[in-house]
Amino acid sequence: QVHLLESGGGLVQAGGSLRLSCAVSGSIVSINAMGWYRQAPGKQRELVATITRGTTTYADSVKGRFTISRGNVKNTVSLQMNSLKPEDTAVYYCNADINVLTGRDNYWGQGTQVTVSS
Repeated sequence: QVHLLESGGGLVQAGGSLRLSCAVSGSIVSINAMGWYRQAPGKQRELVATITRGTTTYADSVKGRFTISRGNVKNTVSLQMNSLKPEDTAVYYCNADINVLTGRDNYWGQGTQVTVSS
């Protein structure tokens, strides 16, 4: 079994910063890519940022404000969020494309709430 555990969400004022972390645990062979998605109330889940072997991609709405990075601890990923805006309010989900013993699969964390007040 593979589990993704997110942490670091919370309430912050506009202009503030938060750092989200995600740790992958379980029987994995290797990780192909990791990323963060978010879903605001009444909206579809959208990509925020991904990292694949050091290559990063960002949604236009977060470029220059958010930074995704693999952690120093193996099988972790972080999302540093600066200059937060009320429109960043959403549940943030960690995602991982993982090779396991039986093949390749995609996994999601349970989500962590980020609320930015104006």
